[in-house]
Amino acid sequence: MARIGSGTIVAGLTAGALAVISVLAVQASGTPAGATAGRPGASASAAASASASPSQTQQSYPLPAHSGSGLRVVYSLGADRVWLVGDTGKVTRTFTVAPGTVDPASGTYTVTSRTASGTGGDGVAIEHVVRFATSGGVIIGFSAARDGSKPSPDPSQRTGGIRERRADGAALWELAIIDTKVIVVA
Repeated sequence: MARIGSGTIVAGLTAGALAVISVLAVQASGTPAGATAGRPGASASAAASASASPSQTQQSYPLPAHSGSGLRVVYSLGADRVWLVGDTGKVTRTFTVAPGTVDPASGTYTVTSRTASGTGGDGVAIEHVVRFATSGGVIIGFSAARDGSKPSPDPSQRTGGIRERRADGAALWELAIIDTKVIVVA
């Protein structure tokens, strides 16, 4: 019987662990292959790290009916969920968000401004800020906290920041350029 060296065993275990981690990372991303292809500013690394089929999350949370057509961002107030929809009308990613204290009214908006990084109304460093509405003088938009935190908004403060995880914020940033439709549903 041939003896296997400890180095060979460690190398095999490491390769197996890396394969499992890679599969889990692709599944967690929830983005089908090519989701960012063809969009201005889309990165090759984002497209390369996308999964080959819709995630379980996308299958479990179908796009709301009457939420527009074509390339768009769909935001459900009741579900605190966002769907990113590509040029073909197919969902490329869906994820939950933590809304501020001021919600936009249901309707169709467009992305009006974007900022790569800044500071949120709560003093937290944020990135991938995508603004699309105002309500009662409060600017409403999506952003991700650079430290990965989700806010617990002070109900006495009027805030329109809708926070998402950093990876979700990066995906929304790639899709939602100026004038991209944002459909808000109840």
